[in-house]
Amino acid sequence: MMTDPIADFLTRVRNSSNSRHRRAVMPSSKVKVAIAKILAEEGFISGYSVTGDKARPNLIVGMKYSDKGQPVISGIERVSRPGRRTYMGYRNIPLVRSGLGINIVSTPKGVMSGRQARRERVGGEVLCNVW
Repeated sequence: MMTDPIADFLTRVRNSSNSRHRRAVMPSSKVKVAIAKILAEEGFISGYSVTGDKARPNLIVGMKYSDKGQPVISGIERVSRPGRRTYMGYRNIPLVRSGLGINIVSTPKGVMSGRQARRERVGGEVLCNVW
């Protein structure tokens, strides 16, 4: 049994990106789809789709690379873990790499980027950092 599906999602994206794969395939969930949506909106991935039957849907994430073939995602790390949750108010959500990266925050208003959470003045659980 998997104890941290979000860490598995991040690891699959990191490994696919570093191995220059065109896409990463993994079991789907609402939180993973929400994270993929934010990564697509912020330009870190080329897109995503949910396929398969209703009982076991799969999430397919399209990797994105620069003109020189370098991965757009140079780093992705889990912040809040099952053993140690990390919650922050909107004033305390840190900048990632001096604003070059993003954090993804699970708030009462849904999963959103750290920038959007600060704008909407809502805090929550910091899921991960991407740069």
